[in-house]
Amino acid sequence: MELISPLIIMNNTSSLYVNFLRLNGRRYLILAGLSIALLASLWLDLMSGPAGLNAGQILSGLLDPETLELRYRIILWDVRLPDALIALAVGGALGLSGIETQTVLDNPLASPFTLGISSAAVLGASFAIIVEPAIPFVPSYAILPTLALCGALASSAIVLVVVRVSKGSRGMVVLFGIAMFFLCDALASGFHLIADADAAQQIVFWAIGNLTKAGWLEVTIVSLCLLLIFPFSMRQVWVLTLLRGGEDHARSTGVNIAGLRTWVIVRSSILAAFAVCFVGTIGFVGLVGPHIARMLLGEDHRTLLPGSILCGALILSLASALSKTLIPGVIVPVGILTAVVGVPMFLSLLFKKKGQF
Repeated sequence: MELISPLIIMNNTSSLYVNFLRLNGRRYLILAGLSIALLASLWLDLMSGPAGLNAGQILSGLLDPETLELRYRIILWDVRLPDALIALAVGGALGLSGIETQTVLDNPLASPFTLGISSAAVLGASFAIIVEPAIPFVPSYAILPTLALCGALASSAIVLVVVRVSKGSRGMVVLFGIAMFFLCDALASGFHLIADADAAQQIVFWAIGNLTKAGWLEVTIVSLCLLLIFPFSMRQVWVLTLLRGGEDHARSTGVNIAGLRTWVIVRSSILAAFAVCFVGTIGFVGLVGPHIARMLLGEDHRTLLPGSILCGALILSLASALSKTLIPGVIVPVGILTAVVGVPMFLSLLFKKKGQF
């Protein structure tokens, strides 16, 4: 029997290590490129709009607000900046929620809305719009996001009960999420029917997704939610990466699949709930963003998780900028634009992965 030379083994090991370092370096360069693109998109979003603010005015207004006229200062700090930052926070939250949901459910078409969270938020918001005049002592601006959040979290709690009862079965979770989606959508349509013309218009406008009603409080809440959840996600990057090799392989190494799936769904549900309760339904960001990140970065979740956050934020930021420039003088609801981009992507994934369903 011919023995393999130790020198050959050392050379092969060294070559593999060098290739590993190169691959990691390439991934971190891609993350840096996405970060630069995100800053450019943020700047583009701040410049978009009919007010006519140029780059110099925006830069001086950010560094020293007193240099701007009062009307331009209000436009920049009270309108454009909160809108641009909420796009980053919501897009990042949906991107992180989407990649974790796709991983633990092992379904490339999964997203936060696969769990029925978005439709439950619409149901809560529809109820809030109808009952708002009958609640005299609660600020009107707090009723809608509070009930939308309650609806989304209630849907998440029911899904978690299903996860526990089914012992983490991914098929059961997906099917139940679809059932919740149709149930909440039907109930929201019922509220639509009994609402007056003004309330019905508000329900439709909220349901299609809109960033313009968010202020600094909403930006702070969604951003804090993302910042608090992200470290818990990063603690499980190795387990999530291992899970991509198959449940049987992960289980053979001692991974508690049911427990992992439960905690990931908790995190994803909280992120999606806080993301949609202020801005309405923003479709397909949680689906498209993770797939773009996966194509760029591969399956290593150490870089895939932050990459999904960056891709989700970048998609929604670009959609926000486009919504203000597509039709002069009109702000197109951003949910329409994300759906226009997301539907072709969804169909291409469906046909590409049809053998897996």
